[in-house]
Amino acid sequence: YLQLPADLTKMHLTDNPHPQVTHVPSSQSGCSIASDSGSSSLSDIYQATESEMGDVDLTGLPEAPVDSEDEEEEEDEDIDRTSDPLLGRDVVRECLEKEPADKTDDDIEQLLEFMHQLPAFANMTMSVRRELCSVMIFEVVEQAGATILEDGQELDSWYVILNGTVEISYPDGKSESLCMGNSFGITPSLDKQYMNGVVRTKVDDCQFVCIAQQDYWRILNHVEKNTHKVEEEGEIVMVKEHRELDRSGTRKGHIVIKATPERLIMHLIEEHSIVDPTYIEDFLLTYRTFLTSPLEVGNKLLEWFKVDSLRDKVTRVVLLWVNNHFNDFEGDPAMTRFLEEFEKNLENTKMKGHLRLLNIACAAKAKWRQITLQKPSRDSPLFFSLLGGSDKGFGIFVETVEMGSKAAEAGLKRGDQV
Repeated sequence: YLQLPADLTKMHLTDNPHPQVTHVPSSQSGCSIASDSGSSSLSDIYQATESEMGDVDLTGLPEAPVDSEDEEEEEDEDIDRTSDPLLGRDVVRECLEKEPADKTDDDIEQLLEFMHQLPAFANMTMSVRRELCSVMIFEVVEQAGATILEDGQELDSWYVILNGTVEISYPDGKSESLCMGNSFGITPSLDKQYMNGVVRTKVDDCQFVCIAQQDYWRILNHVEKNTHKVEEEGEIVMVKEHRELDRSGTRKGHIVIKATPERLIMHLIEEHSIVDPTYIEDFLLTYRTFLTSPLEVGNKLLEWFKVDSLRDKVTRVVLLWVNNHFNDFEGDPAMTRFLEEFEKNLENTKMKGHLRLLNIACAAKAKWRQITLQKPSRDSPLFFSLLGGSDKGFGIFVETVEMGSKAAEAGLKRGDQV
């Protein structure tokens, strides 16, 4: 399980929120998403227009939490506490120094929060990490140059380095240095295994967690019961992990932890588990790490909109996208055209309530900007048309902009209010 099969290497982990493990694009389901353009919940828009939006079903859309002053103060204190890395390490060390039988649920959660930043744990599911944290033992080697394992010595544990550096000297004369987050020792098997090379500490105060062979084998080989693999044409395209959010067993289900980009896009309109309620928000926040262009998502959404049964789901994705990441559209002409086409689709299918929500979301997220157009002569065309005015009873808006014109190059867009 330490090396993914070939058909899994093109998948993307989605349950690791820590950017330190840069080789694994990530997000965390169930977390609170902060957008790149000052996102707020769609409920802000709904409440502002509640009187004129009585015909729209708003069930299932998210609401943003409103913090009181007391909660903000508590949050500040939490940030102060966690922002001190030494204090954080002290808490983790206290948990590590306890015997496995004495570790509480809170201790294990503390260890889990720290351990899943380390590369050795990166490709493991949450349940596997949690079980490993419950049985790990803490060891410290104080002196540099101390021998940890001799060449040919029988192995009985898996080691992960928490602090310091070790060097493995192989019989052929080659050597390898391992630092924080790297692992060495046994593989998940009950067969007798022997060390190839000599392992020595390179610095003082090297710290490790050790997991006994029996526990390591048991935990990693029983992981299959918690995962569900989706296959297409003989290849694994998605892996889901079974999770329980409470001990009563009422909140349990499967959460996507790995998938190909195509399957991640497709899952936007599939049913989401009770334990994975923020999948759409997580996807919209992280798709940049595994897709070359947002149009890969946009074109699929336009295609799915043609299917009657999928329209509401597609519209919800677009509304969340516009509301949480409006910069994706505002700074990209191709995505602006996607939004215009989607708007026309809403008009043609007479989804007036959703169309109004889209317009309100765009207006709420738009930013002031100044555009200068230079005309070669007074009679030269403007290449755009306007709509509105005092006789119409509303403001002046740009109705159309000719594609490829000077107006379009300057950044003028349909829907801009003058």
